[in-house]
Amino acid sequence: MGGWAIAVHGGAGVDPNLPLQRQEEAKQLLTRVLNLGISALRSNLPAIDVVELVVRELETDPLFNSGCGSALTAKGTVEMEASIMDGPKRRCGAVSGLTTVKNPISLARLVMDKSPHSYLAFDGAEDFARQQGVEVVDNDYFITPDNIGMLKLAKEANTILFDYRIPSSGCGVGVESPLKMNGLPMSVYAPETVGCVVVDREGRCAAATSTGGLMNKMVGRIGDSPLIGAGTYACKLAGVSCTGEGEAIIRGTLAREVSAVMEYKGLGLQEAVDYVIKNRLDEGMAGLIAVSSKGEVAYGFNCNGMFRGCASENGFMEVGIWE
Repeated sequence: MGGWAIAVHGGAGVDPNLPLQRQEEAKQLLTRVLNLGISALRSNLPAIDVVELVVRELETDPLFNSGCGSALTAKGTVEMEASIMDGPKRRCGAVSGLTTVKNPISLARLVMDKSPHSYLAFDGAEDFARQQGVEVVDNDYFITPDNIGMLKLAKEANTILFDYRIPSSGCGVGVESPLKMNGLPMSVYAPETVGCVVVDREGRCAAATSTGGLMNKMVGRIGDSPLIGAGTYACKLAGVSCTGEGEAIIRGTLAREVSAVMEYKGLGLQEAVDYVIKNRLDEGMAGLIAVSSKGEVAYGFNCNGMFRGCASENGFMEVGIWE
C-alpha cells in the first residue's frame, strides 16, 4: 500500500475575471476541508467515512454549489442531488430532487447502508430521509440572496447561468456565448459542484459528489453528480469525482472510464485521468479528481480552471484554481 491520499473539488470551469477575494475565499475553504480530511485519515478513519465527512462540510458552507447555497431552479426552488460509493465492494447510494434534507451526501450514504436500493429520488427520497431521522430544514435555508439575484439575471438573459456568483458585468450575461450545452447557449462556465475522493491506509478507495445543479435549470433536471459511473465512481483500483458539464459527463460515463482504462489499458492514475479528459468529453467541458489504491492522487480538466485541493501521506499538498 502507498499510504493515504485525498482530493477535493469545488467545481470545474472558472471565469478568468473571478475576483481575487472570491478566489481567496475558495482556497481557504478548500484548505479547511482538506485538513479536515487529512486529520481523519491520520486517525485511521475509513475512506468512505472521510468522503462523507468532507462533503458534509462543503454542503454546510454556502460558498460552493451544494447544500446551503445551491443553485435555483427556474421556479426559484432548490433541488439537490448527491452520490457516494465505497470501492472495495462497489457499494453505492444516490439521491436526487431533495428539497429539505440539510446534508444530501449523508442521505445518499443511508441509501447505501440502510435501504435495499442504490438510488432514491424526489418524494421517495424525502420520505426515506424522515424515516431515517436525518436533519431536515425549510427549502429557504438553502437559498441565498445572491442566488435570487442571479436567477433574475439568468431569466433576463434566457439562459442557464453557471458561475452565478460572479457579477453580471463582464461575465457574458445578455451576450451570446460560444459555450453550449446540448446545442443551447449558456453563460459563464463554472458549475461549482463539490466532491471528495479518498484512499485510506488500507488501500480502500471511496468517492462522493454533491450539487445543487444549474442556475435556472428545468425543474426535475438530473445531472451527472448522482449518477454512478458518470459523476461518481469507486472500485478496488480508484475513486473518482467529476464536475463540469453534466450532460457531457453523463454521455462519457467519465468517472467509470478512469478506472476502466487503468484496468483494460494498464494506465497509471494520472495517465488515465489525462486520457479520459482528452478522449471522452467530445466538445464538453469538465474536470475530475481521482485517487488510486496505491496512494496516488491526480486531477485533470479541459477548461479555464478547477477549484481543487489534494494531499497524500508522503507530504504532498496543493490547493489551486488555475492550470
